[in-house]
Amino acid sequence: MSSFPTATPTPGPDDSFGGRAFAPREDGTVAGVGVDVVDISRLAALIDRTPALLARLFTPQERDLSAASRAARVAAKEAVGKALGAPGDFSWQDVTVERTEARRPYLRLRGATLRAAEAQQVAHLHLSLSHDGDIATAIVVAERAERAERAGRAERVDRADHADHEEAG
Repeated sequence: MSSFPTATPTPGPDDSFGGRAFAPREDGTVAGVGVDVVDISRLAALIDRTPALLARLFTPQERDLSAASRAARVAAKEAVGKALGAPGDFSWQDVTVERTEARRPYLRLRGATLRAAEAQQVAHLHLSLSHDGDIATAIVVAERAERAERAGRAERVDRADHADHEEAG
């Protein structure tokens, strides 16, 4: 007997395939996964033809990067949108790829994208960037806070709210 949690998928019109369905858990720690690939030469040519795209797609800190690094950033921004369920008012400027002192990439969100992450209780975004040949790739995993951590935070908010009501009463 497996100890892995399973989800109960909605049967399709033809459920004769058999096997075992593995649907995503709505209450799990993974809020979403996004992946995107960008053709480096194609993006560079597009920016050469339409220079205004440089300011639209990239923050000032990102504009001076190499073509491969810029393509990886576009892939990362797209992957964030996919991991968060494509927020309707997504802006390219809302997502920035930065690096730690050890050169490990991480994401900084603001605006509508940050609000979408907060609404889904995303606590961590895991980012992997790569470029090989003429292709840049990014993978983003959006992770919610652990259930116990979320429950503790909700309990602290409830206690604080209760204390506020007692002081006001």
